Amino acid sequence: MKKRKILIPYPKSRFLLVKCPDCENEQVIFDRVSTTVECLMCGRILARPTGGKALIEGKILKVFD
Repeated sequence: MKKRKILIPYPKSRFLLVKCPDCENEQVIFDRVSTTVECLMCGRILARPTGGKALIEGKILKVFD
């Protein structure tokens, strides 16, 4: 008997841990944002929507699967 490969769909989007370039605050954001995401401490823009994946302006520290 041949084993069948079970196909499980996985989402293409992920959550990211991003570091603010100004105040060094770490914040978890979505990689496909629909609105502008600002730093909670200093107010600098961390991610801008582009219609697909967001334009991340901070440093990505970790990707959560």
